[in-house]
Amino acid sequence: MDTERHPSPRHTVAILSRGDAAARREATPQNSRFVRVFEALAAAGIEARPAIYDETFADAVREQLLTADGVLVWVDPIHQGKTRAALDALLREVAARGPWVSAHPDVILKMGVKEVLYTTRHLGWGADTHRYASAAAFAAEFPPRLRAGGPRVLKQNRGNGGQGVWKVETVPGADAAIRVLHAQRGSLTEDIPLDAFIARCASYFEWGGCIIDQAFQPRLPDGMIRCYMSGSKVAGFGHQLIKALIPPPRQGPDSPDAQPGPRIMHGPDAPPFQALRRAMEDEWTPRMMKTLSLDEASLPVIWDADFLYGPPDADGADTYVLCEINVSSCFAIPDEAPAAIARAVRERLP
Repeated sequence: MDTERHPSPRHTVAILSRGDAAARREATPQNSRFVRVFEALAAAGIEARPAIYDETFADAVREQLLTADGVLVWVDPIHQGKTRAALDALLREVAARGPWVSAHPDVILKMGVKEVLYTTRHLGWGADTHRYASAAAFAAEFPPRLRAGGPRVLKQNRGNGGQGVWKVETVPGADAAIRVLHAQRGSLTEDIPLDAFIARCASYFEWGGCIIDQAFQPRLPDGMIRCYMSGSKVAGFGHQLIKALIPPPRQGPDSPDAQPGPRIMHGPDAPPFQALRRAMEDEWTPRMMKTLSLDEASLPVIWDADFLYGPPDADGADTYVLCEINVSSCFAIPDEAPAAIARAVRERLP
């Protein structure tokens, strides 16, 4: 074929995010928070178009997505009381009719939920982790586990922004009361009867299906390391001094000292994180894929694994404990990540 006279058709990708009708009408690549991703895709020869989603105009979004070769999705599990239940069904339908979707909802249910902390606890990034599959199991098993050890961290299976994540510890001299702190910004420490807290968590089984229970990591004040991945390769790192699950100072949760520090972004070659990079690329990600029955092509084009510092090893080197994997809406991202996303998209589109 004469390729100069008959060039290959240009691939098209929809970048999907949540918004209202006005945002949908006014959306352009230039006014999008994903503008750098649009630019990287264009440089790779891929035409990207914004696709703003809401349940009230889902039919129009469906028709738009069906005209694209691929769909990149940035939508939180929970946003202003709305979940992804309807969107996930739409994306499954779209993917079944031809366009490639990243991250596919079925992949999110394997690796982008808190249950992955339990399923992969044996890989080398795990901690003392348990799973409660029902409210009855939670009520029976959690109280003795809490009383037998130190503070615990409970996590609903699907959520974001600290929603449904709690630090729980016993109160000295009080058998029936516990001390809890929600991870959402602005939360205060609360002493509450254990039975009342168990009842408060019952709704988590309705949406997420389970609660995950991890040992609290004492080195939390040292910060969280976010390892950004594109497929199976590291695309960068972010280090942040977080304040979630740390009791606020006396000045209150809105005081300057209670606010998290900035997330300092680094490229994939940043020297402080090369041991973590080697572990992620050479050991943990391949073993995660095997455990979850995922292949390379199924991995999201952008995802991240959040780590806390564990206790130093016998040689004094840092260890890392996985506290979350983000797949649904991984953003902001390092400067190097848009190019990595574009390379992954180019490789996966037919």
